[in-house]
Order: sequence, then C-alpha cells, then structure tokens
Amino acid sequence: MVEKTDELDNYLDNHYIHRSNWLRAAVLGANDGILSTASIAIGVAAASDMREPVILATLAGLVAGALSMAAGEYVSVSSQTDMEKADIEREKQELDEMPEIELQRLAEIYEKRGLKKETALTVAKELTDHDALGTHIRDELGINEISQAKPMQAAFASGAAFTVGGLLPFLVTLFLPLKSMEYSLYGFALFFLIILGAFAARAGGSSIWKAITRITFWGTVAMGLTALVGYFFNVNVG
Repeated sequence: MVEKTDELDNYLDNHYIHRSNWLRAAVLGANDGILSTASIAIGVAAASDMREPVILATLAGLVAGALSMAAGEYVSVSSQTDMEKADIEREKQELDEMPEIELQRLAEIYEKRGLKKETALTVAKELTDHDALGTHIRDELGINEISQAKPMQAAFASGAAFTVGGLLPFLVTLFLPLKSMEYSLYGFALFFLIILGAFAARAGGSSIWKAITRITFWGTVAMGLTALVGYFFNVNVG
C-alpha cells in the first residue's frame, strides 16, 4: 500500500502543471532580464563611442529591473492572495449561515461535471462531512495547492531570474570590443533567449521550436527598435 502511494505521488509530481507558478515567474524574469538590459545596452552603444556609458546604463538597468520585477511580482501576487483570503472568509461565513444551500451548490457543481444527480448529492455530502471548507475552496472557488498564489516565491524567482538574465548582456558590454558592440549584443542576446526558450519549453513540456520562434521574433523586434532610437535620435531609452 505504501509503495502504491509513493508511486502515485511520483506520478503526480511528474505533471508539468506543478511547476507553473515558479516557472512562469522565472522565465518571465530571465527573459525580461536579457531583453531589457540588452536593449538598453544596444540603444546606448548605437549612440555612443565610449564603453563607460554603455556599462553604466546596462548596470543601472540591471539593478533597477531586478528590483522592479521582484517588487512587481510580490505586489501582483499579494493582491491575488488577498482576494483568495477574502473569498475563503466569505465561504466560511456562508457555510455557517446557509449550509444547506452550500451543499446544494456543491452538488450542482459535481452534477455539471458529469455525475448523476443522486450521486452528485451523495459525493457532496460525504466530502462536506470530511472537510466542508476545504472542499468548497477547491471545487467552488477553484483554489488548490498548485494554483494558490505564493508572493515570496514569485518575487524571488522573478528577481533572481532577471538578475541572472541581465548579467549575460552586461558581461558582453564589459569584455567584447566596443566597435560594433550593438551587433555583438544582439547576437549574444538572441543566443541567450534561444537557450532560455528551449529550457522553458522543455521544463513545461511544450514545443521547443514554437518557444524559440516566439522568443526570437519578439526579442528581435524589441532590440531592433531600441537600436533605431539610438541611431536616429542619439538618446538612451529603456
């Protein structure tokens, strides 16, 4: 029995949806880190003949971007958490004040999922007796361990991933020749983005080529537009 339970746990752990929270934040952070810092560096490199402004602008973009990503994720996911908590408190109150209506509502949910009316009511009663609040949170509100918001996890994953992603083009500005720096930045940034797209697709169980195509196209657009700003307007924008 124990062996079967362990096998079931391992089977469930292999599903990609379990990685959705941290994977989304990490991929978004790394992608933004590569793209933002590379775009800033390209824009400044296209408008400057000195290395120092390129390095300074890239470093400033890296630090500001990492903090912004972490703070943004934390605030955004915290708002989701607040809504979840408010819904749970409301559900507690409804279970205390009108348990019969809540039981019927639960039975209707199971009936819509394909159970017969009698079976749905039996299931609703048994699950209510076992854990009324937990059942309503899962089946009525749609909140579970996988989808539940985790602000600190999202903030750390996003900020750390942005930093790692941003360091890659920053190293290019430090060590590669200044001449044609923008082309070197574009080439390396595109390479980094392709690696990231392939990794994210593999970790998420989706098409690698589709991910690479998507990330390459939008990366080229972003860096190309920023380079044009540097060339034609001789200013630095992020």
